[in-house]
Amino acid sequence: MTKPDLSIHDGDQGLRIDHLRKSYKKRVVIRDVTMKVDRGEVAALLGPNGSGKTTTFYSVAGLVVPEGGRVTIDGRDVTNMPMYRRAKLGIGYVPENRDIFPGLTTRQNLILGLKPGQKDGQGRWSMQDMFDLFENLQRRADVEASVLSGGEQQMLTMCRTLMGDPDLVMIDEPTEGLSPQMVQRVAELLQEIAKRGIATLLVEQKLSIALDIAHRVYVMGHGQVVFEGTPQELKEREDVRKEWLEV
Repeated sequence: MTKPDLSIHDGDQGLRIDHLRKSYKKRVVIRDVTMKVDRGEVAALLGPNGSGKTTTFYSVAGLVVPEGGRVTIDGRDVTNMPMYRRAKLGIGYVPENRDIFPGLTTRQNLILGLKPGQKDGQGRWSMQDMFDLFENLQRRADVEASVLSGGEQQMLTMCRTLMGDPDLVMIDEPTEGLSPQMVQRVAELLQEIAKRGIATLLVEQKLSIALDIAHRVYVMGHGQVVFEGTPQELKEREDVRKEWLEV
């Protein structure tokens, strides 16, 4: 896969996570977590269960309020901001559980992704863009989303998020349970997201997919970042992969 040239994007813009901390019942879950995701960049967040990656991810999305540290989007502090306000500022969240409206059609689901007052085609993405990327969605535009396959529902969830024209997209386990063909389509969509200057934070269990898609990789362990670097640098660190990624 050919990754976009990041030199065309402003490196000072995007997501910044600075010295984040969070505890549950006096047990430290994340400590001093610092990361960044530039515009036009896909950053993969990896680590075993209990490593702190989910808490970090949720702290950016607004599902968890950290005890210390700061989260900023394009320089704006969103650390203590509720999730709905983050969405208005341009944070798009794609959950793992394929969050569709099953009784509505594919087309209606996509329309619901628009921000209040936003019309189709006013942002970086239009409904036709979604249909051009995924012909299956166009063929099933006027059928209830409940009859879509699991992969199609995943595509619909991601596309509906993009309809709101986010500046940061957060995607949780997008390839879980998908066929190899659908995994390839997810990868193509992530590449297209990056080309349009959007920052993407990706939680992905499949190491090979994360390394193929991402420009930057973070590995977490025991609530801390234990590795930061490029996919190629992680490929060369067998010690990190064996200790934290079980490969």
